[in-house]
Amino acid sequence: QVQLAESGGGSVQAGGSLRLSCAASGYTYSSSCMAWFRRAPGKEREGVATIDSAGTKRYADSVKGRFTISLDNAKKTTYLQMNSLKPEDTAMYYCAAHTLIWPCMTPLQALGANSFGRWGQGTQVTVSS
Repeated sequence: QVQLAESGGGSVQAGGSLRLSCAASGYTYSSSCMAWFRRAPGKEREGVATIDSAGTKRYADSVKGRFTISLDNAKKTTYLQMNSLKPEDTAMYYCAAHTLIWPCMTPLQALGANSFGRWGQGTQVTVSS
């Protein structure tokens, strides 16, 4: 049974940083895709970043240059380093996993809840101005 557990959310002021973690259990990273999504109140779930088993990374335009996704295979943990945070980054952040690589080859804006079979419970990020 695959389980994902996010941590690291919190409240920061604009310009601050946070690092989110997503620990996976019962799961292998070979030929797989990991992703971070977020959902702000009243908005649709948005794909933020993806990383595949080869280390290829993609980012939404809204976070490019500020967020960095990384993967520690030994720890089965995916990270999202978020710098220069803005109030519009306020959202619930979720990690997602797929045993196949195709979501990591799909345009981020086309990814949705049905693109991944496994989701974490989410961690709240609040950025104040």
